[in-house]
Amino acid sequence: MSTNTAVAKANYLMISPFKLRRVANIVRKMPLNYAISILKSLPHTSAFHLLKVLNSAKANAKVINLNTDNLIIKELLVNEGPRHKRHRPRARGRMDMYKKRTSHIVVKVEEG
Repeated sequence: MSTNTAVAKANYLMISPFKLRRVANIVRKMPLNYAISILKSLPHTSAFHLLKVLNSAKANAKVINLNTDNLIIKELLVNEGPRHKRHRPRARGRMDMYKKRTSHIVVKVEEG
């Protein structure tokens, strides 16, 4: 990792990675301030989670003395975390298992 790169992570988010990737594909490789303004206007719950991670990356960049006005999203990864297995009662005393998916987000920003 180079010295002009700031990283922010969010692990074990209780939202499906498919829902997060749908919004992450919109803002990938954009200038950071532009991406933040887009995420503020989107109605998706996943936009809220991505916005929190991008704001954290911006704050981390400020700590390592990067110019926060011209930051660019270098890398935006949405990975799958562990699945929580839950059960639902069905007919004839049987059980069906369904999986609650979790996500990990990794954001790397650098000066453009």
